[in-house]
Amino acid sequence: MTIVIVFLTFFIGQMQLEASNGYGWGFKKNTDHQVPDIGKYQDILEKYGAYYADDSGEKNIYLTFDNGYEEGYTDDVLDVLQKKDVPATFFVTGHYVENQPDLIERMVDEGHIVGNHSYHHPDFTVISKESMRKELEDLEEAVAEVSDQKNLKYLRPPKGVFSEKTLNWANELGYIHVFWSLAFVDWETSNQKGWEYAYDQIMDQIHPGSVVLLHAVSADNAEALEHLITDLEAQGYSFKSLDDFVLKDKVPEGIYGY
Repeated sequence: MTIVIVFLTFFIGQMQLEASNGYGWGFKKNTDHQVPDIGKYQDILEKYGAYYADDSGEKNIYLTFDNGYEEGYTDDVLDVLQKKDVPATFFVTGHYVENQPDLIERMVDEGHIVGNHSYHHPDFTVISKESMRKELEDLEEAVAEVSDQKNLKYLRPPKGVFSEKTLNWANELGYIHVFWSLAFVDWETSNQKGWEYAYDQIMDQIHPGSVVLLHAVSADNAEALEHLITDLEAQGYSFKSLDDFVLKDKVPEGIYGY
């Protein structure tokens, strides 16, 4: 009995160690308008077909928003995107879909992509494959119930935490991981610093091929967005969707038209 207990203790400990062997997405803040270097993550992302930036050199920008809850600014964001004819991807959670079905419907109706940010926002590296599957499938079903988007294909892992195992599981479940190459602390709703601060943070870090992570709970972001789009377009940047990015990467140049 003692041997069995010792073995089980060791086995469970090894499982916990393996499960916690994840990475937290991050990189050195870019201030030279180049795609930031992500070190060892580069090979891992390439191995599993994940993305964080478009390294083609083209002056494209991909706007993405993480929506876990609503502070009343997403309508303003959507108004600007509609006015400027700019696409975006909104990574949403189950809580958001349950509480804001009209906004999910509006995102889809206006041509934006809804991405999967999981139903309950768990750390994927400490749950089983079946639990991860349920998180993704439940969110997909919730979005399908309130909008015309019936399938989700882009995944942003909760808290930016991942491992080679979760990247592989996502592939097996039909998902493409999308991280980011530009972000700043914008989610603290009680510590907004004015739209000029958000504007400066993005303009200082912008680079060709940026995948920009913003949070729609930020009043600063909502107010800065139109200024950003107008001024970046004046600099020769174009705003594209993640579908454009992935098609350009996956489809041969002669077919896609590049």
